Amino acid sequence: MKKLVFMFVAMAAISFASCDQKKAGEAVEAAADSAAAVVDSVAAAADSTVAAVADSAAAVVDSTAKAAAAVVDSAAKK
Repeated sequence: MKKLVFMFVAMAAISFASCDQKKAGEAVEAAADSAAAVVDSVAAAADSTVAAVADSAAAVVDSTAKAAAAVVDSAAKK
């Protein structure tokens, strides 16, 4: 009699465990989707930051070139 009770308890435990795996799989998929969204947003932010830094560097180079040209012109005039 104890064996039958144990068998039914084991079957119930297995059935509950199998139901939780579906939920766990859905949770893993949701976490993966969330992580992918974070990676995409970080990549977009990095791209915009790199573009902003490149623009700033180009502006610095242009202003430095103009300043150097002005110095050369004023030295040539003396």
